[in-house]
Amino acid sequence: MAGGSLLMLLDDIAAILDDVAVMTKKAASKTAGVLGDDLALNAQQVSGVVSNRELPVVWAVAKGSFVNKLILVPAALAISAFAPWLITPLLIIGGLYLCFEGVEKLYHQWQHRGEKKTVEEAKAELREGVSEEEEKAKIKGAVRTDFILSAEIIAITLGVVADPAGPKPFGTQVAVLSAIAILMTVGVYGLVAGIVKLDDLGLHLSQKASAAAKSLGKAILWAAPFLMKGLSIAGTAAMFLVGGGIVTHGVPALHHWIEHIGHGPAGGLTASLVNGGIGLVAGAAVLLLVNGIKKMRGTPAH
Repeated sequence: MAGGSLLMLLDDIAAILDDVAVMTKKAASKTAGVLGDDLALNAQQVSGVVSNRELPVVWAVAKGSFVNKLILVPAALAISAFAPWLITPLLIIGGLYLCFEGVEKLYHQWQHRGEKKTVEEAKAELREGVSEEEEKAKIKGAVRTDFILSAEIIAITLGVVADPAGPKPFGTQVAVLSAIAILMTVGVYGLVAGIVKLDDLGLHLSQKASAAAKSLGKAILWAAPFLMKGLSIAGTAAMFLVGGGIVTHGVPALHHWIEHIGHGPAGGLTASLVNGGIGLVAGAAVLLLVNGIKKMRGTPAH
């Protein structure tokens, strides 16, 4: 009798684990797009840090990301259970903040467009990296951005575990959300750490005796700056694409219209461009509002 009960318990546990695995795989596939944007944004956020501070900065942001998810997972479960109507407004606010950050960055670059650095100044800046205060600001900014992207990942995962035939058991929901939170954080920041240390890998290989290793090292050293520049551009674009996508998703009529134009061979690209355009406009509107409030208060505008 006891043996039969144990087998039944093990069977139930196996079924639950199988359910969790299936739901986690489904959620991971649905959040893959956000993962790519998260990777580009975070690689961009830690750029400019001196070489020996790159991994400590990535680790600091990764720890902040884990804290974000420790807050978001129980908060999402609580909101989903007691106030599901709050999810969309909160996501829209986060989306607007992402758009605002993107426009603020572009505005800052435009303000300093006439400033040119000499080769010596650029080399010195590269050697020195950012100051301690700037490093802390980068970490805080990256953690804030991660919070919004993590919130979207958790919201998408909640949608997966909310089965139309009936929500999954609470334990399964917790397990799936926790698994996604851990996998995404480890995956993103593991890749970011690898990307920011590419130049060190290239330098190490270029000093090897092997001709093949030297060639590979030189190729990596040549490609690394272009990769970082590309990720910086992709990271800024992702702010508008993700932020604009969150905002439009929260407005049913707009979301349905974008879904409608998203059909066809180039539909996905068209929808992304529309989301990005709306994100740019929304971010500019928020920047104007913030600067207007600052002007009324007598504080310097961005």
